[in-house]
Amino acid sequence: MIRITNLIAILALASTTGHAQQDPVAIGKKLTTNNCAVCHTFGKGEPNGQGPNLFGIIGKPMASEPGFKYSAGMKAAASGKVWDEKLLDAWLTDTQSVAPGNAMTYFEGDEARRQKIIAYLRTLH
Repeated sequence: MIRITNLIAILALASTTGHAQQDPVAIGKKLTTNNCAVCHTFGKGEPNGQGPNLFGIIGKPMASEPGFKYSAGMKAAASGKVWDEKLLDAWLTDTQSVAPGNAMTYFEGDEARRQKIIAYLRTLH
């Protein structure tokens, strides 16, 4: 027989676990790790990978990560642009529409997934 205090503890744990799974930043971190970490790094001061380090990307001028060699397509598209949530959303939707001819090809058609990735990237500062 389950005591009422044990039942309350079990329900509280289930509620907390369910809430953590709904956290957009946690989901975004998992999506980012699964989709982006193959080429990018995310920690302050970490070296660039095949793609540039994404730490502090929001508010940073496009194609400005020190030590990273950007493609001609990316450099051409970057003129005067700064990474914000709207630009990141367009980028994650279709990288080639934002910077034709750049070296990265990525398409995320699910707006909710894009928003969760952006929510995580927003925390990197």
